[in-house]
Amino acid sequence: MKRKLLGKTPEELKAAALEAGLPAFAGKQIAQWMYVRKVRSFDEMTNISKAGRERLSELFDLGYTPASGCQISTDGTKKYLFPVKCALIHGLNACEITPDEKMEEAFVEAVMIPDEDRKTLCVSSQSGCKMGCRFCMTGRQGFHGNLSVADILSQFIAVDEAQELTNCVFMGMGEPLDNYENVKRAIEVLTADWGFGWSPKRITLSTIGVIPNLRKFLDETKCHLAVSLHNPLPQERADMMPVQQAYPVKDVLNLIRKYDFSGQRRVSFEYTMFSGFNDDKMHADALYRLLKGLECRVNLIRFHQIPDFPYTTSPSGVMEMFRDRLNRLGITTTIRASRGEDILAACGMLAGKHKTP
Repeated sequence: MKRKLLGKTPEELKAAALEAGLPAFAGKQIAQWMYVRKVRSFDEMTNISKAGRERLSELFDLGYTPASGCQISTDGTKKYLFPVKCALIHGLNACEITPDEKMEEAFVEAVMIPDEDRKTLCVSSQSGCKMGCRFCMTGRQGFHGNLSVADILSQFIAVDEAQELTNCVFMGMGEPLDNYENVKRAIEVLTADWGFGWSPKRITLSTIGVIPNLRKFLDETKCHLAVSLHNPLPQERADMMPVQQAYPVKDVLNLIRKYDFSGQRRVSFEYTMFSGFNDDKMHADALYRLLKGLECRVNLIRFHQIPDFPYTTSPSGVMEMFRDRLNRLGITTTIRASRGEDILAACGMLAGKHKTP
């Protein structure tokens, strides 16, 4: 199996260039072609000799994977489908696994959301998910494997809007903090001067609260954080989100309170609203008590119906009353507009298609 170059640092690319018989400075050239120009093949690296490109192609895989499908919503949202080969062994990168170790062919989805002068890419980090949230299509399909760094970054290069993206959210398929090392390296490439050159303020990571890696993320990056909360009452949250048993939301918040979110870095809380389950005055007040004193925002999300799930979304009027009560109590709260529901691209609806070996 060829080693993938997408996701490597200039020093690592320098070593690859030397291995291919190229001069050391070719490593920086390769980095610029991949991360600035966002090329999709070695053939496009025109300031490298043809023989050098051929040698690179013999030894390495660029790591780019084209989309195998794209759906466009009536609101302009686009959902891209990508084939990947995932590591079934936890913690391994697909590019580091030898051919005789078991790999699973799968599909993941990324969503491009246009909004006036912004184009945000909702990125996947795993195929499926281990967390098992009952209301999420991704979680209900089980876990199929971690995406490599190349598979994560390829989503940014493969979309039609590659050169126009303004923001990204690690909020697609998978729990980003369950594949933290690969997500961290992807963020490094996105924010490095030699990489995409993005400000960390353009990146948001969404998690249900995997505490050990959440601490690393808060220490090692300056990106925004979004926490999937969905219910302030521990037992009710556990009924919907098994992670509550391992990482109680109070413990997650105790960790978050140790960090400064009063400046440019932001923390928000995602709250999907289910009619008659988590949308009354009692829940609003419990949410207020949970978040009191923390500089944050709450995003209320309409639940998008999935098969064999008993709840429906809260009516608009109920969501507005819930929002208004939290705002009066001093918790900045908004209702997030749903995007791409008609192509199953909205929150909790990403499922992809996967093959079993």
